[in-house]
Amino acid sequence: MNREGIAFKIRSLTHLCKRYAVNCDHFQFEKNITATNIWIIDYLIEHKDEAVFQKDLETMFSVNRSTTSKVIKLMEQKGLIERQAVPSDARLKKLVLTPKALEIHQVLIEDIDTLEKLMVRGFTDEEISQLSSYICRMKGNIVEGNLEEGLAYD
Repeated sequence: MNREGIAFKIRSLTHLCKRYAVNCDHFQFEKNITATNIWIIDYLIEHKDEAVFQKDLETMFSVNRSTTSKVIKLMEQKGLIERQAVPSDARLKKLVLTPKALEIHQVLIEDIDTLEKLMVRGFTDEEISQLSSYICRMKGNIVEGNLEEGLAYD
């Protein structure tokens, strides 16, 4: 295994981000909330004026249907989100944050912002934009490669 490869570095960075989040003061206040829950809450707030569905989370976070379903179910049990029927199609259920999730987000957003600032400290705006572009391209390459190989995400 090449420990100097990009994939290894990204995995290591992901673990550091999770560890940072779990050790933040505000996060300690809400022990039953996972780092994944925080990112989903933040995503739903960022898209509060849109109907967000499970499929959107699958795409955004590059996770399969069963994993997303389990996370949503657990977040419902924690009282963080609700599934609401869409008038145009009763089969579709949009994801809506509860007042509890909104309250938690207000407290945890400081930690998210601090992590973001810490991660890009010393980077120029152009470098941050390039890094974001590279990450999006890598994700696209993986999706394309999986499609070429006939692999699915669900």
